[in-house]
Amino acid sequence: MKHTSFFATLVLLFTLASGFAFAEQPTININSADAATLASLDGIGSSKAEAIIAYRKANGPFKTPEGLANVKGIGARTVEKNAERLTVK
Repeated sequence: MKHTSFFATLVLLFTLASGFAFAEQPTININSADAATLASLDGIGSSKAEAIIAYRKANGPFKTPEGLANVKGIGARTVEKNAERLTVK
């Protein structure tokens, strides 16, 4: 009986932990996001986040999320990895 409740507790904890791991992450508007928010994207650190902001200031807003690949140091693969989180409202 004691082992069953321990096992049930482990299953419950694992279920809760894995649920958070698969939680949907919020979308990021690449035309208005700050550097810290942009740096939360996969493959984007603080220097690339600053490059996105500089590109945005120099060239205007992005028309599509794929336009992010025009920023020096950001390739199509990085855009693909983050496609579900990118938006251009």
